[in-house]
Amino acid sequence: MDLERATWPEAADLDTDLAVLPVGSTEQHGPHAPLGTDTLAAAAVAEAGVEAFDGEVAVAPALPVGIAEEHRHFAGTLWLEPDTFRDAVRDCVRSLAHHGFDRVVVVNGHGGNVDALNEVTAEISRHDDAYAVAFTWFEAVGEHSAEMGHAGPLETSLLRAIEPDLVREDRVASARDGAADGWGEWVSHTNLAHDSAEFTENGVVGDPTDGDADRGEELRELAAESLARLLTAVDTREFDTPSPTH
Repeated sequence: MDLERATWPEAADLDTDLAVLPVGSTEQHGPHAPLGTDTLAAAAVAEAGVEAFDGEVAVAPALPVGIAEEHRHFAGTLWLEPDTFRDAVRDCVRSLAHHGFDRVVVVNGHGGNVDALNEVTAEISRHDDAYAVAFTWFEAVGEHSAEMGHAGPLETSLLRAIEPDLVREDRVASARDGAADGWGEWVSHTNLAHDSAEFTENGVVGDPTDGDADRGEELRELAAESLARLLTAVDTREFDTPSPTH
């Protein structure tokens, strides 16, 4: 059930303790893709995963701002401090748990959120009356995951499937021409670049022409299947914290 569209009596009647919380970002995605790409992707994958899952799930509204200061040189990008982001996620999960939805999968669409989500879901599971884990869609699409860049083939393909009118197709070729081949500037296994503008002219990493709506549908299906498997595991898992052994 989509909580954003439900009434409170409908939410109260939900017979489940399972919820998903999509989180994304509002940040540059090159000259051809919208600032809300990560949030749109997270919400679409969450919806598809819930549809593929055999059971009821409470679907929270997506958090649209994440940890994205690395894109600050490009107009329209918004970002939260990591502590603020973690607090927002934790408060949302606590709110869900207060209403009985105490098993939460955070469905993520932004690479910059990954570390903070792993940290905060661990904190929630250790110290709050809830169990939470983080799921990042582009890490769960099989062999496609190796091609994840930024506004590149995976994200552009998924957008062509879920929100085709938002892709500025007349700018895709220029997005490809100004793109970087990979993320960062690496020496001795260390990334010297803190911000994306240091290594990509237009904010793009990877070739956005390398994929179409058919590939996007495949990506959505793969991510949805992965998420449904995770929901099943979270739904049936015992999450009481083990007692100390000393």
